[in-house]
Amino acid sequence: MSTKKIGIIMNGVTGRMGTRQHLIRSIIAIREQGGVPLANGDYLMPDPILVGRNKNKLKALAKNYNIDRWTTNLDDALTDENNIIYFDSQTTSLREKAIKQAIEANKHIYCEKPTSTSLEGSLKLAKLAKEAGVKNGVVQDKLFLPGVMKLKRLIDAGFFGNILSVRMEFGYWVFEGDWQECQRPSWNYKKEEGGGIIVDMFPHWRYVLDHLFGSVQALSAVATTHITERMDEAGNTYKATADDAAYATFELENGVIASVNSSWAVRVNRDDLLTIQVDGTEGSAVAGLRDCKTQHRVNTPKPVWNPDIENTIDFQDQWEEVPDNQLFENAFKIQWEMFLKHVYQNDSFPWDLLEGAKGTQLADLGLQSSEERRWLEVPSLNV
Repeated sequence: MSTKKIGIIMNGVTGRMGTRQHLIRSIIAIREQGGVPLANGDYLMPDPILVGRNKNKLKALAKNYNIDRWTTNLDDALTDENNIIYFDSQTTSLREKAIKQAIEANKHIYCEKPTSTSLEGSLKLAKLAKEAGVKNGVVQDKLFLPGVMKLKRLIDAGFFGNILSVRMEFGYWVFEGDWQECQRPSWNYKKEEGGGIIVDMFPHWRYVLDHLFGSVQALSAVATTHITERMDEAGNTYKATADDAAYATFELENGVIASVNSSWAVRVNRDDLLTIQVDGTEGSAVAGLRDCKTQHRVNTPKPVWNPDIENTIDFQDQWEEVPDNQLFENAFKIQWEMFLKHVYQNDSFPWDLLEGAKGTQLADLGLQSSEERRWLEVPSLNV
């Protein structure tokens, strides 16, 4: 048994998501466990080099987590032959150019989504990676959340019978920044900087719907900006130009109807920040980030509509929890380990840049549907 190092360029990890999920809870966690176990008994040890624009942030991050390498010069990192993977979690507007540069340097690509600010850009990256023969993957973390994995277990077991509909509720109240600090960066609310909830969340909904329930065939969406004025990190008031809420209906290939509400201007009165309800002929389920509960056909109550009398049914009490039955690790870490195995020993990894382009496509069509106030078909993509 031996441990093999694999150099990873990590660009943009000084941001909230890059630091917490990709660096600390994924790469650092993998290093602390002794690496990724391989089929031959060896271990693969990530050797990250942190890349960004802020020297002081990079230096502090490297020191805090015992990382030897960091640089503000992406070119230097790309020319080092020991670095064979390029990872990108920068803001969306910077991603396409850097990934293209990494493909030209013959690096394998792993990145956050959206992969570009346009479908044309996302498809271009997928085509370039295919032509260069580099392996590539896109973060699709929601598939590896415990609640969603339990939901997938129910689907695979045939629990629902024929699935009829999906209802997804996502969001929470993001403070405006005046009397409570905003929980999200200000660029999220600026269209000109790649912000907006459709651009941010529709790529997630695409892979969740496609991989669990059936590929999206058509959609109708309404996007709006509920909170039109916010305060940025420096305490300056600015006009919110990007959508902070979207209300959409999706038609899937098998006739399933999915209703998906996404909002940063909603107060939570549900079990979790994201809930997914699936209704089928034989049973229903509601999944959150970690938990999932079910109601089978034989346990379904029989309410009668009568607003003149008090309701006697405790509807919430009629559901049963799906047990864990396994150890659930961090969703980002799971996919990182899968991608590393994909690069090193060619394990399957279906979530490539073309899958990422599908997410960008759905975001583009969502914005177009809202602007034109009509249903739109979702064409198939290939490169």
